[in-house]
Amino acid sequence: MASTQARLGQQALALLDVALRVPCIFTIDVIFNSYYDQGSGWICLINCLTRLHALLFIRLCVLISTVVLLLSQKALFKFYTLFLAVLLGSAAVLINYYATSHIDFYSAYCKAALGFRLLPRNGTTLWLGMAAVQLMFGIGYVFLLNLQSVFAALVVLDIMIPLWGMMIELPADVRHMTAVVSGLALALNTAVCLAMRLKWFYYSCRYVYLLVRHMYRIYGLQLLLEDTWKRIRFPDVLRMFWLSRVTAQALILVYVVRAGYLFSWDVFWDLTSNLIISGCDSTLTVLGMSAVISSMAHYLGLSILAFIGSTEEEDKRLGFVAPVLFFILALQTGLSSLDPEERLVRLSRNMCLLLTAILHFIHGMTDPVLMSLSASHVSSFRRHFPVLLVSVALFILPVALSFALWHHYALNTWLFAVTAFCVELCLKVVVSLTVYGLFMVDGFSNVLWEKLDDYVYYVRSTGNIIEFLFGVIMFGNGAYTMMFESGSKIRACMMCLHAYFNIYLQAKNGWKTFINRRTAVKKINSLPEVRGDQLRDIEDVCAICYQEFASSARLTPCHHHFHALCLRKWLYIQDTCPMCHQRVYVEDDGRDRAAFSNNNGGYAAPQDAVAAGPPVQGENPHGQPVAELLPNGAAAGAHAAGGPAGLDDLVEDNDSIEYDEDEWGTQNGSTPIEEEYINDDTDSTED
Repeated sequence: MASTQARLGQQALALLDVALRVPCIFTIDVIFNSYYDQGSGWICLINCLTRLHALLFIRLCVLISTVVLLLSQKALFKFYTLFLAVLLGSAAVLINYYATSHIDFYSAYCKAALGFRLLPRNGTTLWLGMAAVQLMFGIGYVFLLNLQSVFAALVVLDIMIPLWGMMIELPADVRHMTAVVSGLALALNTAVCLAMRLKWFYYSCRYVYLLVRHMYRIYGLQLLLEDTWKRIRFPDVLRMFWLSRVTAQALILVYVVRAGYLFSWDVFWDLTSNLIISGCDSTLTVLGMSAVISSMAHYLGLSILAFIGSTEEEDKRLGFVAPVLFFILALQTGLSSLDPEERLVRLSRNMCLLLTAILHFIHGMTDPVLMSLSASHVSSFRRHFPVLLVSVALFILPVALSFALWHHYALNTWLFAVTAFCVELCLKVVVSLTVYGLFMVDGFSNVLWEKLDDYVYYVRSTGNIIEFLFGVIMFGNGAYTMMFESGSKIRACMMCLHAYFNIYLQAKNGWKTFINRRTAVKKINSLPEVRGDQLRDIEDVCAICYQEFASSARLTPCHHHFHALCLRKWLYIQDTCPMCHQRVYVEDDGRDRAAFSNNNGGYAAPQDAVAAGPPVQGENPHGQPVAELLPNGAAAGAHAAGGPAGLDDLVEDNDSIEYDEDEWGTQNGSTPIEEEYINDDTDSTED
């Protein structure tokens, strides 16, 4: 029970902390919007002051709002305590001044309250009510400033004196003078209290400065910004700012509509459009809308992960990816600076692009689960159905979106981009379902399907090639848009990122995978194949899959037997034997020896010659001359040493060859082979 109350207390403090920072965002937003809007209310201030003074005042307000926004929680609460005390004192002074300045106070109050008769007509009751309000303001002022008992009584008395003058019906001039003197006394007391707290303000500012400087020197600017972002809960502040702003505007619009119009569907659409347009009319409101989208995308991602049964932490980044994409699209298209009607159209287009990006991310969440279920041969229909349902939805939704957009809009660069993204997503879904079907067929089959890996590679390669072509086409579409429609620096930067990540890196990784597969096939074909009686005499299992040899096996130069399919997958990772780490394949060209060296630093000599004896002088066990296996100039040394025995002298020292780390990388998204798996049986098998 205590832990629950403590947790609720912490949540309440966090909510209050966020709520107290929202007025700072409102202040900054109003100042910047009004500063650039020459027809706003700030034009009166500019007319009263010089332009320089107005600019300094605006900058001072922005600076104060920014400082308050970045305060720690304790300092923020103390600041608002003082600020609320000043507000209560100001309200008490204004009420006294307003009441003593009007002879018929009740009539003036009714006009000021827009006709709402909140207080009774009787004058004595009205004064008693005002006295109760002033007493509450005085007590609150004293409590917030933590004044001593004597000063507290004097402050409350100072606030109540103008009302007592009204009750005993003093002359109007005397009542007015009493209110002015009371206000000056309260203002003097407030100034003294604030001046006494300047020391706290100075040390607070100095502490913040030293803390920021220390974090910057130790951790750098990036970690400093991340820490500040989390400490002030900036996404929550932006989210509450945007929601409260839109709610206030909605209440005002609904009040106006009910006063003058009949509520209908057209009126509802106009209200919604106006709210959406005003919800992205500045950079801060765009950030607030991004925060709202972040929250929606986050819970959408969690719901999909729970539905498909995934527990991957990396798949929970949808709440980060979606708002970043939305904000980049808004900056790229200049959303906040457009006219209202054009802004609504541009926002709808950006949302379509964002929707396709979210669907692509969801496919990235479902694809690993789909492959895991199919490869692990899970037969439960309840585990397969959610993932298949999401995959089918990912195929139907882009088709429906493309059909709707082509039905209502003419072809342009934006529609072409959305359609390309939708087609690409449908292609990804088809590839995933095809690979899933291949693995499921293999799971129900009782015979080892040796061509399965090839078929999966062909399907995925076809999809990757088409996806690469789409990336090139989209780059051309973006270049055309930048040159002839709406060019910007942000768009140019995004095109450069697209060209690097989606074109260059994809082509590089695809070509690297192709070369590795071709090399692995070449290595496998160079090894002798064991069949028939020789296979039955092995009486062993494949050290990679731990399955018996059914039809054939491949024999490595170090006399270890493996399935051809298993060994080929191993050779995608590295060019050494899984058992003894000797090199499996020897290149014809001496230049390639270092690139494919084993992890012991040298190349492994074929040991068939050592085990069975050389059948012909100068040839290896496969009938190939030893001289052809050696680089130029080493053949003579090999013959002089007596054939295969001389090969041992060619093994280089471990430190003389640099190992190519690329051979330890992953291919086709597979996970790296663990060292435990590699070293499982190295000590259990001896030649």
